[in-house]
Amino acid sequence: MRPICKDTKNSILQHLELGDSYRKTAREVGVCLGTVCNVAKRVLPGRKIEKKGRPPKLTERDKLYCVRQLTMGGKETAIDVAKSLKKDLGVSVHVDTVRNALHEKGLSAIVKRKKPNLSPKNVKDRLEWAIAHKDWTQDDWRRVVWTDETKINRFGSDGRKYTWKRDDESIQPRHVQKTVKHGGGNIKLWSCITYEGVGYIVKIDNTLDQHLYKDILEEDLMRTIEEYDIEKGSMIFQQDNDPKHTAASVKEWLSNQEFEIMAWPAQSPDLNPIENMWAILKNRLYRDYERPPRGMIEHWERIAETWYKITKEECQKVIGTMPDRCQQVIATKGYWIDY
Repeated sequence: MRPICKDTKNSILQHLELGDSYRKTAREVGVCLGTVCNVAKRVLPGRKIEKKGRPPKLTERDKLYCVRQLTMGGKETAIDVAKSLKKDLGVSVHVDTVRNALHEKGLSAIVKRKKPNLSPKNVKDRLEWAIAHKDWTQDDWRRVVWTDETKINRFGSDGRKYTWKRDDESIQPRHVQKTVKHGGGNIKLWSCITYEGVGYIVKIDNTLDQHLYKDILEEDLMRTIEEYDIEKGSMIFQQDNDPKHTAASVKEWLSNQEFEIMAWPAQSPDLNPIENMWAILKNRLYRDYERPPRGMIEHWERIAETWYKITKEECQKVIGTMPDRCQQVIATKGYWIDY
């Protein structure tokens, strides 16, 4: 390399110390890029170039604004937040920029869960129930027969909604899609699960009133108890507080049985492990068949076949979560839990 004068060398060093890039320094001083690189290599061997590039479109203040809009401002999606940024702060950015900022701050998009709307009384009752059962052992929980109804659509689920949640955040009202139970469907079902396996499953062809419900208990519940040789005197029967479950004729029949009736807090499907078994059933129905059923007869046949393939071990696994469910309800002070 041809020697350069002292003034040129000092000018190169001055630009480099100010943080200019090699290319900009070469252009400003009027030398080739190789000359700048050689000077830097000899005189400033440990120099690191600060990457300047394009400045970020969102400042730290803007990013915190985005987080607040989701967590406290009532906004549901990144699209909503992008609109608020433009309206409130005059910052116009693509929605992907907002999403990247939210990810950077520890938020992730999740499926918005469907959970019942909880009144203050519901919350209080759930907390009291969890406290009353927090010391139950697995031997206590295995005595319970869990019952419920559900409906299964012929052509899939009722759809999903998404929201944003911090990785370490507990479930909040904005994470929940509130529902009313039994909003309609193709086939309605009743069944139960026990520690020994799933119970008989019933297709409900007509309106489920107290009389039909009592018939189901008399026939299909009792057949399940006999199938698994469950001792009635030590068994605990669980049902929710649907009006047909608490009707006079049903109460009278239950009062004449040997088994105990579990008190149940309203609006608490997340405490009932049979809900997890319904989810397993629906997932397998929509996953394991290449096409939807051609008609309702085939739909019912698939449901029954898939239900009875659920194993004893799978039932025991979800029933085994009951101590954790109680602890979660206590931790959330009666609100929703992650089940």
